[in-house]
Amino acid sequence: MTARTISTMLLAGAVTFAGVVAAQEKKIKRSDLPPAVEKTVARESVGATIRGFSEEKENGQTFYEAEMTVNGHSKDVLVDASGNVLEVEEQVELGSLPAEVQAGLKAKAEGATILKVESIKKHDKLVAYEAVVQKDGKKKEVQVGPDGKPLAHEE
Repeated sequence: MTARTISTMLLAGAVTFAGVVAAQEKKIKRSDLPPAVEKTVARESVGATIRGFSEEKENGQTFYEAEMTVNGHSKDVLVDASGNVLEVEEQVELGSLPAEVQAGLKAKAEGATILKVESIKKHDKLVAYEAVVQKDGKKKEVQVGPDGKPLAHEE
């Protein structure tokens, strides 16, 4: 096989894989939520404006995400089919974070502009901070632990 043939096959595989991943998450209406999930969403969204819902399938399990705006900032809540809150990502102001967290995010940003910061809580426990950063027109996400130190793995 030539290098060109191999490259073409790899590209085709990557495009197919990307399509499969994208198919795992779909937008849904509130009326599509199971009763237990609806009850949790109603509780979590008090005072919020709902922006939308999605259903995600991962490892044979179904999860639901509610995207909302609370007091002008974003809040995304991931719920399992039984209505248990698994993860909450909530926008926070960089300046409101402890100095070590600010320093950790700035170090991970490597000179990029920090556009948005979110706290990540899993099972009601703060596990990380995530920042969307931009440099040379390209955006990416960086994460640090609650102490501002690099994580062993992304949350």
